Order: sequence, then structure tokens, then C-alpha cells
Amino acid sequence: MYLDFIRYWLKAGDAHTIHSPFVFEFYTQVFKSSIQNDYFEKIENQRGKLLQRTESIDIKDFGAGSRVEKNTKRKISSIARTSLKTKKWALILNRIARFYKYQNIIELGTSFGITTSYLATSTPQCNVFTFEGSPEIGKIAQNTFQNLELSNIELITGNIDETLPHFLSNYGCIDLIFFDANHTYEATIRYFETALKSIHNDTCFVFDDIYWSEGMKSAWEEIINHDSVTVSIDLFFVGIVFFRRESPKQHFIIK
Repeated sequence: MYLDFIRYWLKAGDAHTIHSPFVFEFYTQVFKSSIQNDYFEKIENQRGKLLQRTESIDIKDFGAGSRVEKNTKRKISSIARTSLKTKKWALILNRIARFYKYQNIIELGTSFGITTSYLATSTPQCNVFTFEGSPEIGKIAQNTFQNLELSNIELITGNIDETLPHFLSNYGCIDLIFFDANHTYEATIRYFETALKSIHNDTCFVFDDIYWSEGMKSAWEEIINHDSVTVSIDLFFVGIVFFRRESPKQHFIIK
């Protein structure tokens, strides 16, 4: 992964190398934005409490698992430390949803609900549907939402291979999907192809950990070359794709 980062950094550009008005706007108004929200401190307080919880829970893991811990019984504090997105990346997701005024948002991989909460506080009119495989983790996430008094989140637990297709078959178009569940090639491509049926012209997909493994790198390469994807952005830790028919097919690697 370190060699991947070096290669990424050598290729990555900044605002001066972006020749797409749409991506330049994304870089300056979303990625580099510093918008604050009173809720952010409350969410980080919840993160702090999770980092202090030393009790253990049984994990039902449908995905690639943790690189750090392989046991099914894990401390809450350890899961919070290794699995939660940092404030920086959670804020970027919040700003994406806020800037494009996304209303229908899906998150695959709830964990303890910290990133979910950032998504849910992006705009007053948004609804977040978050999918989690482990019931025990889902219970803690639900507690997070209750503590933050967030009523625009629906938590769906169970095997995402089953719950996601069922949900999408009964729902309309989706504005934003954050893929942060099963970090394998097969699952990532499967979720991507399932979600394609629910996109519209301005839908955005965000993929977490695109350099996590050889499988994830292959999945990311396949996704950005898919005929439906027009704009793709590699930020190393996450990859972002858009489906704008008015945009030429372009791939950007940005610092």
C-alpha cells in the first residue's frame, strides 16, 4: 500500500492541473471547503465515547474483515479505532451531499454510525438508508443516532447481498451511495452493478479504501472504465465516480 501511495502522489495533481469545470468546482467548493456545522462537535463527542468503551461484542462479519483483528469477539474501542472513517473523510462526504443537495443517500457499512451521522446532517431534507451486516454493531449505531437525535436515518441490518437488492427494487433513484462494506473485488463489483439500476444523471458513488487490496484495486479499475461512468476522481483513500452524460469521460488523480 505504501508503494501505491507513492505512485499515487507522483501522479496526483491540484487545482492547476484540473481542466474540467465540473471537477474544478468539486475540488474548490467541496474538497477544499471548510464549512462548519454545530452537529460536527456532537458527532465527534459520540466518537470519543465509543473510543472509551472497553466492553466486547460478537461480530457477524460478511465482508473481508479487519486487517487488525481477526477474532469475532472484539472490543468496541478497538472497532471504533480501526473501522470508523476519520473526521476529515466524513466531512468530505457531508460536503458532497450538502453541495449537490442530495436527498436520497445510501451507506453500505454502518459501523457505529459516525459517518452515517455526518451524512444525515448534510441537508435538512435528506434521508439516509444505512446497511449493516452485524446486528450487534447495528445496535450501537442505533444508539448513536438516538443520542444525536437524528430521525432521518433508517438502519437496515442483515446480509447486504440480500438487503440491498430488495431495498432498491422497491425504491426510486438514489443520489449518493457510499460503499464501505465488504472490501472484496467480488462484493464491490456486485454492489456497484446492483446500484447502477438506481442511478440518475447526477448520482455520485463514493468507494472507500480503493487501494486496500489487489482485489479492491482491480474493482476500482473496472469501475472507472465502465461505460456508465463519465467522471472519476482518485483521492487515494476514496474513489468518486459520477455519471453525467454531459461530461466527457475523464479520470482525475488529485492530491
